Amino acid sequence: MKAIEELSPQVGTAAACRNLGVPRATLYRRRRPNLPVPAAAPRPKPPRALSDQERQQVIDVLHSEPFADKAPAEVYAALLDQGRYLCSIRTMYRVLDSRREVRERRDQLRHPTYHKPQLVATAPNQVWSWDITKLLGPAKWTYFHLYVILDIFSRYVVGWMLASRESEHLAERLIRETVVKQGVARDRLTLHSDRGPSMRSRTVAQLLATLGITKSHSRPHVSDDNPFSESQFKTLKYRPEFPDRFASIEDGLNFCDKFFHWQNHEHHHWGLGMLTSATVHFGQADTVLAARQAVLTAVHVTHPERFVRHPPRPLRLPSEVWITPPADGPVPRMLQLPRDTNFVPQLSQTR
Repeated sequence: MKAIEELSPQVGTAAACRNLGVPRATLYRRRRPNLPVPAAAPRPKPPRALSDQERQQVIDVLHSEPFADKAPAEVYAALLDQGRYLCSIRTMYRVLDSRREVRERRDQLRHPTYHKPQLVATAPNQVWSWDITKLLGPAKWTYFHLYVILDIFSRYVVGWMLASRESEHLAERLIRETVVKQGVARDRLTLHSDRGPSMRSRTVAQLLATLGITKSHSRPHVSDDNPFSESQFKTLKYRPEFPDRFASIEDGLNFCDKFFHWQNHEHHHWGLGMLTSATVHFGQADTVLAARQAVLTAVHVTHPERFVRHPPRPLRLPSEVWITPPADGPVPRMLQLPRDTNFVPQLSQTR
């Protein structure tokens, strides 16, 4: 709300709310003083309702020895055969429900409440995401398993492995070697993944505890809790040179080696201000952005008439990257720009 109040005098309230994705009604509601909410009037008792004495009589009958284990419909029919009528079947259910004595007779599975994973990275080697995907092999029903560990801040692939099977021991080896190669200190890294068998294995959990790495998992049956790894796999499989099948594991290794070099050192990401992953991961972003600014400044000096509103400037690197950011969290830095800039916000995490 503070950002909207600052932008409103410049671009207008409607434009500020539209650019930051906040409904205007919410803004106007926040501006109004908090008025006391009137207390709800007690619900009147219907004239046809059972009296307290009649309700107690129904409870006593339902709790009695002949009817304690019978359904209300059975009790209702048996009482009618005895020449008695207390209430309808539905009213019996209401009386029992008011005392929390109605439940599903079958043993239903009760799912625990899973909290949404909310992770933020403000620098490389703070949050990694990893996953395993299948690559089609030379024959039907044959696959190669590609393990990939990705830094979510820089989109840099810090470690990968292609194997003929999925194994928790192979995953353990990859994670251990990657942590050593990146020089990650204890209690500095969070490793996020989905809930696959290798990800939830005891072997991997023990390794993470030994290395001082915080473990994080997606919620069950939720497809967008691990977006960076899923997006990276889509980039891999939508490349023009991606084959229908790999003739051998050596063929797959050769392709993955070229692809990950392209992704880390050649591909310019929209989510990184059109920088490469290696540039961001190894702390060279400020140097590259300064050089880009010098080029744009020279162009502006030569042709100022081509830039009507303001001098050109390069896209900026986000100050933080989230996995499932909170709904009321801070506005990403790349969106905190006046509406009269040439920058078009890119919200997609792909590529």
